[in-house]
Amino acid sequence: MKRYRTGPPTADRTTRIAVSATISGTLHYPLWRRGDLDGFFGLMVDNLVQVLLIVALCVTQAGIPESVVHERVLPGVAVSLLVGNLFYGLQARAVARRHNNPTCTALPYGINTPTVFAYVFFIMGPVNRAALADGLDPAAAGLLAWKAGLVACLVSGAIEFGGAFFAEQLRRVTPRAALLGVLAAVGVTFISADFAFRIYAQPLVGILPLAILLLAYFASYRFPLGLPGGSLAILSGTAMAWLVSIPAVADAAGTRPLMSLDALRAAAAQLHAIIPTFVGGEIAALVRDQPDLLLRFLTVSVPMGLLNVFGSVQNIESAEAAGDRFNTAPSLAVNGIGSLCAGLFGSCFPTTIYIGHPAWKSLGAGCGYSIANGLFFTACFACGAGALLGRLIPIEAGAAMVVYIGIIITAQAFQATPRAHAPAVAVALFPAIAALLIVNLPLFMVDAGASRTLAEMLTGADDALVPALTGMVTLTGANSGWLVGSVVLVAAATSLIDHRYRAAALWFAVATVLTAAGVLHAYRVEGNDVRELFIWQAAPPSAGIVAYRAYPIALAYALATVMLALVAWRSRTTAVANHEERPANRE
Repeated sequence: MKRYRTGPPTADRTTRIAVSATISGTLHYPLWRRGDLDGFFGLMVDNLVQVLLIVALCVTQAGIPESVVHERVLPGVAVSLLVGNLFYGLQARAVARRHNNPTCTALPYGINTPTVFAYVFFIMGPVNRAALADGLDPAAAGLLAWKAGLVACLVSGAIEFGGAFFAEQLRRVTPRAALLGVLAAVGVTFISADFAFRIYAQPLVGILPLAILLLAYFASYRFPLGLPGGSLAILSGTAMAWLVSIPAVADAAGTRPLMSLDALRAAAAQLHAIIPTFVGGEIAALVRDQPDLLLRFLTVSVPMGLLNVFGSVQNIESAEAAGDRFNTAPSLAVNGIGSLCAGLFGSCFPTTIYIGHPAWKSLGAGCGYSIANGLFFTACFACGAGALLGRLIPIEAGAAMVVYIGIIITAQAFQATPRAHAPAVAVALFPAIAALLIVNLPLFMVDAGASRTLAEMLTGADDALVPALTGMVTLTGANSGWLVGSVVLVAAATSLIDHRYRAAALWFAVATVLTAAGVLHAYRVEGNDVRELFIWQAAPPSAGIVAYRAYPIALAYALATVMLALVAWRSRTTAVANHEERPANRE
């Protein structure tokens, strides 16, 4: 049987395991070993931060009632984590025996961080605000936003499952820079930047955990007793949050209390058994009665699903480079099944194979850390402990971890692509910056009690103090079309860097068609809400609505397509002529 390298030479713990297995002459691969404890805490903290994010963002940004988050969303999260973590744990045991690889480490798996932000900010939040504007009461608007998120999760899960069969074709057609560039854009804006602002809004709670994480992950510092940096960061942030919530300390520090013992007691009193509920019927009814909630947000769910497929393939390749070879098709298929289970049992958030397999391998983790992670969150949410976790650990304590995740996502986009493609990756940042401003601007205006709406500001944009406002809205588009637009623009830029003019022309042709159809750049602004304006929709004739078809942009893209097609033709003609001249020159 062919043997594979079991890991990097510096991984002392995994080396000792391999040596002991070789000496004994038989493969010993236990369900649990010492390194699984470190691995469990690391993966648990990662997923715990995602859970805190889900609770905070669903309530504050999407308007979903807390009871729905704790009774429906979190049990669905538990189902998705249990399915995936059990599979990847058992898969590691099978691979270890098949390849005689005693140091095999299970693929890390959990909630997809970029998708949490994308679905909350670009799907569920807009649906909630539009429903409120249409006269629905807050509870009904929150339920509608939740169901829209479920539909998007199922779309993403179906793409992830299908990725098991077409992942290689996707990689051949789409430049790596185009897909990773969008992840970098989301990572540096809606993930890292947003939570960096939170850290400096509560510096006594957020800065110390950030310093601990940077020490652990940037400097690779080993803390006493081998304590994981992520766990220490969460514990220190939580301790500081409770400390500054003491009235005397809060007054002395000039900060506001974050935590409440009364709220914690109330959450503890609400512990009760919860069984995940199948919501397929509710999803089917929504798609039947309001199909636009599926179609409008395909510009978010489809690219995020494709990005998840691509990222998972990259992470499987990373595991193979570290010495653990997993079959791509079943690994991707179960990733998709986990997301489908999430949507069918109440969670709006797809799962993914995490980056960082070599880090868990260097800890000496095997399969136990993955299985324990799935069982831990199932136990937590089966007894209704979601509210208790939220009252015990503030989101500010996990803000540093979120910032770090966004930094790593952004860094990977530049590191995992050819150096020459780095400028193309940077192209994706411009639409993301515009989107960050346009998503938050209406919220700032409402909080400030502004007398003018976004629509009114756009109407008088020629005399505005910020003349670029129209361009920001146009670049962002409706229903987060900027995600698709970023992929197209970065792909075209990558093709130009590689002198593939025909491919660049094709990408601009795609942009032309999508823009003419209203998928990219077109919008209508009603008050402070930016909504879709597809080619088949009539622009509402109202003085309070600003509508933009984006036909001038489609024409500009078409001109660029023609220009690049001519460049491709000229380049090909020149190449043929040079090839024909060479024999004559040799004579």
